[in-house]
Amino acid sequence: MVETSLLLTADRAFVEGVLVPDAWLQTEGGIITAVGQGTPPGTPDLSLTGATLVPGFVDLHCHGALGSAFDDESPEWDRVGAFRTAHGSTRQVVSLVTAPLEQLLPRVAAAAARCAVDDALLGVHLEGPFLADSHRGAHDASALQAPTPDAVERLLEAGDGRILQITIAPEQPGALDAIGSFTDAGVLVAVGHTGADAATVRAAFDAGATVLTHACNGMPPMHHRAPGPLAAALLDERVTLEAIADGEHVAPEMLALLLQAAPGRIALVTDAMAAAGMADGDYRIGSLDVRVEQGLPRLADGGAIAGSTLTLDRAIRVLVAAGVPLEAALDAATRAPADAVARPDLGRIQLGARADLVALDQRLEPVAVWRDGLQH
Repeated sequence: MVETSLLLTADRAFVEGVLVPDAWLQTEGGIITAVGQGTPPGTPDLSLTGATLVPGFVDLHCHGALGSAFDDESPEWDRVGAFRTAHGSTRQVVSLVTAPLEQLLPRVAAAAARCAVDDALLGVHLEGPFLADSHRGAHDASALQAPTPDAVERLLEAGDGRILQITIAPEQPGALDAIGSFTDAGVLVAVGHTGADAATVRAAFDAGATVLTHACNGMPPMHHRAPGPLAAALLDERVTLEAIADGEHVAPEMLALLLQAAPGRIALVTDAMAAAGMADGDYRIGSLDVRVEQGLPRLADGGAIAGSTLTLDRAIRVLVAAGVPLEAALDAATRAPADAVARPDLGRIQLGARADLVALDQRLEPVAVWRDGLQH
């Protein structure tokens, strides 16, 4: 029989942004129905001694794991999902890399179909093909293109309402019109893989873009006379900034600075590719060859970083080691990404929220995970 109610106690819980000691939590039908401190209202189903109970992590940017990419002809959805869940990500987005449109369209349709039957998947993220060649990173240059009205329409049709997010370089011809078309269709637009100046990025935000794809990566660095995309995003309260906190994509000191500069607006993402959870070796991202050494993927041709092998639990530990308060690190993996995609029922422990929960031990490693009140 499926368990419909649950009563948990923990040494502490991350409740509405605050670490509350001696906490208890009750769920019914996959929803949090009561939260308290001290003596629980009954016999606990599980007492999490020595643990911190936190909301399930929300990953807005992930390409795969365990040797399987979401761009593959037959992704190993269940294995990848189980791996991500074991590391605390109870909800995630299916990210697809740049490909020629005729190849990308069926991949979008297949990913959308999977999202329709898997509640753990929030939707599809298109990282391309509307990116700038100057900052393409690990994207196939031959498949990049401008966001023409026809291309936009065909992608939206293939996504069948399941495209959650798309990354666009705003300097591309027609980009601002495309941003309007996507936002009118209910798609979250992110600025990324761009060489645009701050003014162009501000215009994109004014046109409806609300996210900066993996801040600091795939864009020019911030300069005192050319502040660029990062400065534009940091100064705009409407914008959520993704951050890949593996300590390699962005230096720990810079990660700490981002959290201070935009409190509550940093969303940790993995940008993980097929090599996540695997040994070092040779892999592919889209059509490009990748070599993974010491856990860091780089293109075989040119050496650009090609995604990551990160999990969000490790990202939290990297932030804490960088001096970021635990509360801010947890917020960046839970509430901030959930709010970025307008899901106030996710990423928080509060009444009425989905019972997506992670128990972390003293090393901040997951020891138990629940989605909708059911343990995985």
